[in-house]
Amino acid sequence: MTRSNCGLVGKALVMGVARLSVEDLLFPGIAGVTVERVAAFRGELLVDALSTCPSRPCPDCGAVSRRVHSRYRRTLADCPIGGRPRLVRLTVRRFFCDTPTCLRRTFVEQVTGLTERHQQASAALRSWLRAIAAELGGRAGARLCRKLSVPAGRMRLLRLIHTPAVTEQAPRVLGVDEFAFRRGARYGTILVDIETRRPVDVLADRTSETLATWLREHPGAEVVYRDRASAYTRAVKEAAPNATEVADRWHLLRNLSLAVEKTCHEHRPCLQKYAEHTQRAEPRMPALEALPPTLIVDRVVRRHEEINRMVDVGYPLSEIARRLGLDRKTVRRYRDTSFDVLLASARDRRNVPLDRFKPYLQAEFAAGNTVATELYQQIRERGFRGGYSTLSRYVGTLRDGTAVPAPAPVPAPRKITGWIMRPRENLPPRETNALEQVRLACPDITNACDLARAFADLVRHRRGHLLGEWIRQAEGCDLRPIRSFASFLRQDIDAVTAGLTLSYSSGVVEGHVCRIKLLKRSMYGRASFALLRARILTPP
Repeated sequence: MTRSNCGLVGKALVMGVARLSVEDLLFPGIAGVTVERVAAFRGELLVDALSTCPSRPCPDCGAVSRRVHSRYRRTLADCPIGGRPRLVRLTVRRFFCDTPTCLRRTFVEQVTGLTERHQQASAALRSWLRAIAAELGGRAGARLCRKLSVPAGRMRLLRLIHTPAVTEQAPRVLGVDEFAFRRGARYGTILVDIETRRPVDVLADRTSETLATWLREHPGAEVVYRDRASAYTRAVKEAAPNATEVADRWHLLRNLSLAVEKTCHEHRPCLQKYAEHTQRAEPRMPALEALPPTLIVDRVVRRHEEINRMVDVGYPLSEIARRLGLDRKTVRRYRDTSFDVLLASARDRRNVPLDRFKPYLQAEFAAGNTVATELYQQIRERGFRGGYSTLSRYVGTLRDGTAVPAPAPVPAPRKITGWIMRPRENLPPRETNALEQVRLACPDITNACDLARAFADLVRHRRGHLLGEWIRQAEGCDLRPIRSFASFLRQDIDAVTAGLTLSYSSGVVEGHVCRIKLLKRSMYGRASFALLRARILTPP
């Protein structure tokens, strides 16, 4: 581009900017305002302006008036410019209302888009503050306002939050879920329009009476998405009997995963036996006579005898725990764990960093490598960070024949449940092979895996017409958690079938529950329910 062309472009740009008036820059989109003077004073930008519209309508009767009663100046805070707070000193007029039947004799004009009655801030600044208050609340919003050079304290921000009006008619597709004000103590209920993805209302508790009252006052719901809470079921059947109840698919999969995890917990000994059987090196278990007579060993022997004697008599776990002063989990472990394993845990005070190297050490020791210094150097190269004395003590137990076998690698029940519940195509080869080993180790877990995957396919592909057959298969199996889950489904068969058939999802409701958690924690528990409800229902 030549120098002459550059000059032409520069002149065109300058001419284009010159066409914009000061009013267009300071009050964009607002008509009938003339700027008289702009000045900087004590770090603030002062704008003197006046209204030039020849007539204004009466706010009561709507009649247009041109007769001026008087003039006065209003001072308005406006959006900052260049990091400076802006004050607008606007000269406005008071008009006569000439309508004989109107009770208002005079009225003050309002500039559309700039002023509002009884407000000391412009409409644009109030829109800013309302958005900040809705997103951040009081204290956090006030901190942001200080950085933006906007004069606003926390109480002023909170006063700008007004709860939107709730429609008289309930949405056609209504989502209902609970949220915690204080986990385990107090809960509320959120109602969401599934189709528009907007919250409709917030209730102060999660009782069936409160929800039923709301549904009667706001009729029109045709489909109600809910979780498995019985209170919501009673409320819908009572107040909206013609509505179709739909069970949430996520909660169905969640309940199934818990049943599968309980099954894996109950059959963990099968996995332990299979892992121990497939281990390469198996040093012999120390006999009772070989164990040193420590207090821990004596305590294990005594507790094992007392607990098993009381179990044989027929005492329940809670009564045994109460009489012996133990936790129920401790009593259950003594009841379900073999005596040899309990003795091994009493004998071996393992150093945790050495645990994952014990299979390697046992294999090397069995192959003839019995020099502790060489073994120490080898495991150091493989990542061991403990001291030499830790290794030498363990090698000494290998020489004496009293070493406890290294714990067999058994996957946790939650990890097995994750392998089962995830789609087959999303499992990497390593986890697929591990799941196959688990299936080989325990036929009951294999049965639970097949049933869980069949139900997950029904949910993901929405094959609700096959639910009855799946329930019959699950109720006929020998797995107590799976049977309980199937019986629970049969009690709510219509809602579950609808959840496995209709295309709607309550994921939007769960998203709003997460948003409520953010809002609730940002308010530090010091705000009222009315303010929390206002922030939840205020659109972002």
